[in-house]
Amino acid sequence: MDGNERKRHIGFYGGSFNPVHTGHLILADYMAQFAGLDEVWLSVSPLNPLKAGEERPVDDDDRLAMLRLAIGDNPLLKISTIELSMPLPTYTINTLREISHLHPDAKFSLIIGSDNWKLFDRWKFPEEIIERFSPIIYPRPGYEVDARTLPQGVTLLEKAPLLDISSTFIRQAIASGHNMEYFVTSRVWNYIVKHSLYMK
Repeated sequence: MDGNERKRHIGFYGGSFNPVHTGHLILADYMAQFAGLDEVWLSVSPLNPLKAGEERPVDDDDRLAMLRLAIGDNPLLKISTIELSMPLPTYTINTLREISHLHPDAKFSLIIGSDNWKLFDRWKFPEEIIERFSPIIYPRPGYEVDARTLPQGVTLLEKAPLLDISSTFIRQAIASGHNMEYFVTSRVWNYIVKHSLYMK
């Protein structure tokens, strides 16, 4: 890469996406368009097999397929499977180190919710994440962050949409027989119905 060429600035947005819903999509698209990023990469995280309330595990392939259907041909959003190929347990710093090593032509910023930011000092190597991967915080209901208290290199997007939609709620609603098409997009809903995902 030419020394004068600007590196692509990519937002790294990890999640279980179980299933991906409109809240995920709105946030990712907002970040790509209004946070000074060139792209947002949605990284599918491994599911915790011991997670409470998970009636029937959903395959990684199904979660990836739903994510592909949801994103469609949006040129600003990409899918990363890096976490699915890494040894467990996967720590964010290890994932960021690896993806940065694999893509030296890009600068990565960690996209993180204000709920997770409240616990950030308990993460593995939080100082390195701040120094190398300039976190971008988006607001979550009930977890206010004061921008004046943030370390240098950390950005709070105070105007990002405040969305209170959870995959847990969607899974429970589907299991109870509710139609959640408008929460997950039509294409994802059709996939869920076709493959009987999350249904009792």
